[in-house]
Amino acid sequence: MRRSDLGEFEELVLLAVAALRPEAYSVVIAQELEEQTKKLVTTGAVHASLQRLEKKGYVISEMGPATKERGGRRKRLFTVTALGSKMLHQAREVREGLWEKIDPNTLSPIPKLS
Repeated sequence: MRRSDLGEFEELVLLAVAALRPEAYSVVIAQELEEQTKKLVTTGAVHASLQRLEKKGYVISEMGPATKERGGRRKRLFTVTALGSKMLHQAREVREGLWEKIDPNTLSPIPKLS
């Protein structure tokens, strides 16, 4: 399987779009990724990734309704396409296949965080 056109951050953004649907837009995607990765994620980085993913055909977008919270502005909502879904499933298969091949004694245990 050739996945060179889907970077790690793009994969995370694509997963977040799937997880947050139908309210997947750049601000909440950045918030979700920050929460999950415990790292700073800017909306600009998410927006750029979403544009690349849309150009590759992995997501589609449409304008949502205007909301009071946004001062009457509309949000661009994203949805994973069939091709994007296929890419995520392939990525998961590869990762799970590799995890299954790791001998239990190879990796150190995860340290407990206090």
